[in-house]
Amino acid sequence: MPGSPTPEERKKADEELKAKEAAEQAALPYKWTQTIKDLDVTIPIDGKYKARDLDVKISKKALKVAIKGQEPIIDGELPHPIHVDESTWTLETVPNGKEVSVHLDKVNQMEWWAHVITTAPKIDTSKIEPETSKLSDLDGETRGMVEKMMYDQRQKELGKPTSDEQKKEEILKKFMAQHPEMDFSNVKMG
Repeated sequence: MPGSPTPEERKKADEELKAKEAAEQAALPYKWTQTIKDLDVTIPIDGKYKARDLDVKISKKALKVAIKGQEPIIDGELPHPIHVDESTWTLETVPNGKEVSVHLDKVNQMEWWAHVITTAPKIDTSKIEPETSKLSDLDGETRGMVEKMMYDQRQKELGKPTSDEQKKEEILKKFMAQHPEMDFSNVKMG
């Protein structure tokens, strides 16, 4: 296709975009990270301030963090709703002052956020590489379901019956043993 970028041009464009994105994010008065389930914002402030000096408001669709009497550090609409009751903020002492830590619990725990507030520069969420999760991180029911799916996938790859097919075969064998008088020669599994 004429005009398509070469892999080298695409890589260069990606690197330029990444550098621009990094510069925009570094210019923000806060740092933020996210997982698929939540988002954490840290805002460095002068060590002289106490929690009572802060004006922090967390609502379903907005976030405000300010030092009373000053312009807000963050004040805007969130791109997606959060669980207010599960979201928190704390003031922590760090080596060079203090920082306000805001934890936001996402309502939709299957989507990445492009920014903390809608007026901030966006990141390219398609480039996010999620942290690898371990089976041990999952709750019992989900873990069991994932393990069954993995087992069934391996069985299919080996041309062997899945766990459900094995159960059907066992039930049929039991039934056949309990009813030797019946003719099972034409039984087809599938």
